[in-house]
Amino acid sequence: MHIFNGKAALIAYLTSIKTTDSTIGFVPTMGALHQGHLSLMEQSLVENDNTVVSIFVNPTQFNNPEDLLKYPRTLEQDVEKIAGLSNNIIIYAPTVDDIYEGNVLSQKFDFDGLEHQMEGKFRPGHFDGVGTIVKRLFEIVSPTNAYFGEKDFQQLQIVKKMVEKNDLTVNVKGCTIYREANGLAMSSRNERLSPAEKQEAAFIYQTLQTAKEKFENESVEAVSTWVENAFSNNSAFELEYFQIAEEATLLPCETKNETKKYRAFIAVFINNIRLIDTISLN
Repeated sequence: MHIFNGKAALIAYLTSIKTTDSTIGFVPTMGALHQGHLSLMEQSLVENDNTVVSIFVNPTQFNNPEDLLKYPRTLEQDVEKIAGLSNNIIIYAPTVDDIYEGNVLSQKFDFDGLEHQMEGKFRPGHFDGVGTIVKRLFEIVSPTNAYFGEKDFQQLQIVKKMVEKNDLTVNVKGCTIYREANGLAMSSRNERLSPAEKQEAAFIYQTLQTAKEKFENESVEAVSTWVENAFSNNSAFELEYFQIAEEATLLPCETKNETKKYRAFIAVFINNIRLIDTISLN
């Protein structure tokens, strides 16, 4: 297994193994790896000649300094998990300075309005940070295909838009959400939940599933009101937002249109730990 902490050495190695028709799959992560991350790597291994995984907690996408401080950092365990999957995966675990070269600032992006919805409303500057790090990693790794989980569906759409607007050649692939046995979407933040809180958090996906059923016959307003009431009656949670939006534009759905695809998005706090989830409604 090859592990690189500096981009110069990584680029030199990738250049040495690259051929005219070889492909590179890339899975960008912030570490604290779980089975969802490993499933992205598995798909990359099947579909590409080489696979690169980055492990980097990106400071510019955290609008909350406390959240950045508490974000789990488990590099040694992450490397063990990757080794258990395959010894052929190339790991890039850079320092902040290797990425930002002493200038830890976000580039400003225009994502055609995608950045102003949901996460963008509640986490100012978050998607500028996401765009900055993903663009930089794409420039370093030069991947053929890049893999992202659909749990962060808004982020997935934003990365696709960034690739389109910057004429990058990478193919961005969205992958199915990997869930715990109780339905909780796998997330690195789940590491901060107690066993009891993990069980409680199953309520999030259960609520989304019921919302999907209701969406078939009820109005957007009625479904939204039902979800808000469900969380207001459950003292374990604080609902930050619930929104039904068009998949393509992420704009809020007001009146259903049978020709469009819709998705429900949710963000909640449990014991000050922020969790997000999403479900397709079509």
